[in-house]
Amino acid sequence: MSTTEQRVAVVTGAARGIGAATAVRLAAEGRAVAVIDLDEAACKDTVEKITAAGGRAIAVGCDVSDEAQVEAAVARITEELGAPTVLVNNAGVLRDNLLFKMSVSDWDTVMNVHLRGAFLMSKACQKHMVDAGFGRIVNLSSSSALGNRGQVNYSAAKAGLQGFTKTLAKELGKFGVTANAVAPGFIATDMTAATAERVGMGFEDFKAAAATQIPVARVGEAADVANAIAFFTGEAAGFVSGQVLYVAGGPLD
Repeated sequence: MSTTEQRVAVVTGAARGIGAATAVRLAAEGRAVAVIDLDEAACKDTVEKITAAGGRAIAVGCDVSDEAQVEAAVARITEELGAPTVLVNNAGVLRDNLLFKMSVSDWDTVMNVHLRGAFLMSKACQKHMVDAGFGRIVNLSSSSALGNRGQVNYSAAKAGLQGFTKTLAKELGKFGVTANAVAPGFIATDMTAATAERVGMGFEDFKAAAATQIPVARVGEAADVANAIAFFTGEAAGFVSGQVLYVAGGPLD
């Protein structure tokens, strides 16, 4: 694929974890990648991995819940890499607590990053996809969308992203744009390590306990999720849209 034909992908929350693995994987698939995170400097490692392997990437600092920052980020990406036609809405935060302990701020923060962020990024990028007659949007949901104790905010946001995805698929399909969601189960990341610390367990013990509940008898890795995202963003996935794929090592009860 020549540079002039190269698709431009945007991955949010890509400084580490699933986002970083996805950015690296999409670059390996031949995409130029905009690596977005709240702290631009934190994206350095991801960008360096891509460029060291011969790919094209830039780091972009952006609060995805801020409309002006999103518009500025997409304008910069378009100028420096080209019009974005692949978008992975991965940026997310946790503010876990039981309902009666949860603050309004904790609710709003999770909703703003996950839902508002996906809305703003999708709205800013879709115009380029429609113009190109090609687009791929992948939203990161979660197995927590089915409900999870202590995550009423996160669960609601991730369930909301599934409805958001299905609606985008219906609205944008006629323009050559697909929208799908990937819903990870237990994935070993900094985020799950923080959860282990919060509940007072060592991370290795936390992972081992989780693995006993997973049919494939192991926890997931960021690359497992990146593999699924790569499929949905591929040229050959144009007849797959509005789907939610659980990457969880087996069926969920």
